[in-house]
Amino acid sequence: MLILLTNDDGIYAPGLAAMELELRRLGDVIVVAPATEQSGVGHSITFLTPLMAKETPLGGYGDVSPNRKRGWAVEGSPADCVKLAIAKFCPREPDLVVSGINGGLNVGINVLYSGTVAAATEGALYGIPSFAVSLEYDDDPKFDRAATLSVSILEQMLAQDAFANHKLYNLNVPTSATERPVDDPAELHIVPMGVARWPAQFEERRDPKGRRYYWASGTPPTEFPRETDLNAVLQGHITLTPLTVDRTKAAHLSEMRTWDLKVGS
Repeated sequence: MLILLTNDDGIYAPGLAAMELELRRLGDVIVVAPATEQSGVGHSITFLTPLMAKETPLGGYGDVSPNRKRGWAVEGSPADCVKLAIAKFCPREPDLVVSGINGGLNVGINVLYSGTVAAATEGALYGIPSFAVSLEYDDDPKFDRAATLSVSILEQMLAQDAFANHKLYNLNVPTSATERPVDDPAELHIVPMGVARWPAQFEERRDPKGRRYYWASGTPPTEFPRETDLNAVLQGHITLTPLTVDRTKAAHLSEMRTWDLKVGS
């Protein structure tokens, strides 16, 4: 199996290294990731300027072998990395695209902003099974444990041919799940993406020269009418969500066609 691994935290991120080490059990891993952190860039791509890319060692996270695989650092977005990897760096089309492990959850509407999810989405656009993985932010994140849990779930999905009829999945791991005993793992909940709106709140401040600036201060919603990735993670569950690329609300098309809309002169 040929696996393309990327992220949005940058090629030297510990979550990327932890995931690479664990994915090696499944096949050959090619790492193509942003040269610098690209969190929150969504599905942006670079097309007005050249994409610079440099082959670079990943650093000795858990492995200092001189034969250690090298990765490509791309001065672009996570989506750029996947596109460029498929076109130039992979010897053939990957069998699987994995994005992560992101440092911080990608649940609820944050999925729309996430570079991590965007990279996996780009893989799905090519028809490649794609898997985004995120770990709840913590001062001392246990990426190695999160990688073990994530790849265990991924292995089960592959064994059950989960990607045959759907290509894009989003996995989120709460910090508490990485702290539980091996013989008492967290539950995995299959849940929809939460769409509760985060409040648009900003704290107004002044810099030393008196210039006004704003710092986002909105907090996530706390009341939920049903279980989604948002509240399931808050309850300590690992969440798995199938995501779609097509944002068309197909059921609404037939009603719209009855509106008798005409183009004006």
